[in-house]
Amino acid sequence: MLIVGTLALLCTGGAGVAFVAYRDATEPDRSSPDVAVSNYLRALLVERNDVRVDLYTCSNDAALGAIRAFREEIEAREKQHSIRIVVSWGAMSVQESSGRSTVTTEISRTISDGSEKDLQNWRFDLVDQSGWRVCGAMLV
Repeated sequence: MLIVGTLALLCTGGAGVAFVAYRDATEPDRSSPDVAVSNYLRALLVERNDVRVDLYTCSNDAALGAIRAFREEIEAREKQHSIRIVVSWGAMSVQESSGRSTVTTEISRTISDGSEKDLQNWRFDLVDQSGWRVCGAMLV
């Protein structure tokens, strides 16, 4: 009987640990403006996962057309030239005020063989809506 009780307790504790680990792995991190932008860029430009992108954007995302066009341009070049383009970004500068924030960063596009690299400065506008969400993006 003692063994059965111990096993039940261990299984219950294991289920709790598994739930917390699952939640932490799947819940989007929007804890700060720079983290939200980094996760948004990873979903949009690296993973190219529109479902994950939606986790980091405002409900009114009309001002994100420029960054979407940037991704479409990358995809078109990859297809046209049969290459792979690697996207990365640098340090982020954050200006925050009253539930709004602006994040600027330099985005790098590099052909996977290293033969060509392009750098562009981008500005992202965010709003704190139960976590930071990207509402706009523009090339600066």
